[in-house]
Formats: sequence, structure tokens, C-alpha cells
Amino acid sequence: MTPSGPPQPTPPTHATRAAGRLVVLVSGTGSNLEALLAVHGDPGFGGRVVGVVADRPGIRALDIAQAAGVPTAVVALGDFADRAAWDLALTEAVAVFSPDLVVLAGFMKLVGRPFLDRFPDRVVNTHPALLPAFPGAHGVRDALSYGVKVSGCSVIVVDGGVDAGPILAQDAVPVLPDDDEPSLHERIKVVERRLLVDVVGRIVREGLTVEGRHARIG
Repeated sequence: MTPSGPPQPTPPTHATRAAGRLVVLVSGTGSNLEALLAVHGDPGFGGRVVGVVADRPGIRALDIAQAAGVPTAVVALGDFADRAAWDLALTEAVAVFSPDLVVLAGFMKLVGRPFLDRFPDRVVNTHPALLPAFPGAHGVRDALSYGVKVSGCSVIVVDGGVDAGPILAQDAVPVLPDDDEPSLHERIKVVERRLLVDVVGRIVREGLTVEGRHARIG
């Protein structure tokens, strides 16, 4: 039987389309960037790093990007009158590359609301702890001080809080009896690089859906 009446509109979706163009934000040595660059030429990965933006000059991450032939930009906080002006400049610098996904890879500054509004549900970050425990700049140190026996890393969708966004993936790293902050952090970084590449690749190929506190790939 043929239904009567006008066709009904399709309900809106909260899914982000599958990504292809990646912009990576960096602040330091660029180990996570290096891991992404190692796979971005693989057609099976599905995405490509098209730009790298740093918050300070002279860092190894910029050298890595330039050696790979990836365009770079530096948006240093000290070059602007205030944080709001810096955030707007950062937003425009990233927008130049028309990203489908923005990856904060060791980026040590919070991005502001204008940035997140420009790239809604398209910004992901890594953190060296099992969130929501131990957010902030000293996650490894805080976990050790608390005496946890298992730590790890998280990949999240960035929101306006400090490491507070919806969790996309996590992986555990045992804390050894003789661990100090550098030794534990180095082992977490190995797992973090692998997890970040996996998550970004899956978002690239399958898309990302965010509904409140819940984020899923595909």
C-alpha cells in the first residue's frame, strides 16, 4: 500500500563525517606527530596530515613536520595582547588547512570556545592517564603520588574543560614497583602513540558520533 501525505524529513544526525584532512597541534618533541606521519601515506589509513601548528618556535615537532614536507605555522601566545586574541589567531591558522579532524598531539595549551565552535566535535586529544582520574598537566606524577597500580592513556573528544571531554578509547599500563615519573611516562607514551594512530585512523575511515558524554566511532 502506498503511504499518503507528503514525505517525512530525515531526522538530523549528530555524526561527524569521516575525516581525511588532519591538522596536528604540537608543543614539543613531536613523538605523536611522528607516529601519525609514519602511517599517513598508507591508503589503508585513509587520512593525511596536511598541516602542523605549534604554540612556540624552535621545537623538534616542527623539524619533523618540515622534514616530511608538511606545511607548518607557529602561533605563540606571547605574540598576542591576550589569550582571546591568541585563540582567534590559532583558530584561523588551523582553518587555513580546512581540516576534517584536528589532533592535539602533546599540545600544552587549552583551546578556547571560538576554536571548538569552529571545529565542533572534530578535535581530539591524548592524555597520559586513565581519565577521569588525574586530569591536567601532571597526570603521570599525580597517578604515581596516589599510589595506583595501573595507569595508562586516554584519547578524548575535546570540550571546554581540562581533559574533561567524552572518552573515545583507553589503554592500561601497569605501574612497576620501581617506576618514577620518567620511566612510567615513557612506557605510557609507547601505548599512547599506538592508541592515537588507531583511533584517528578509525575516525578517518568510519566517522565520529558525539552525543552528550558518549562518543563512538562509526
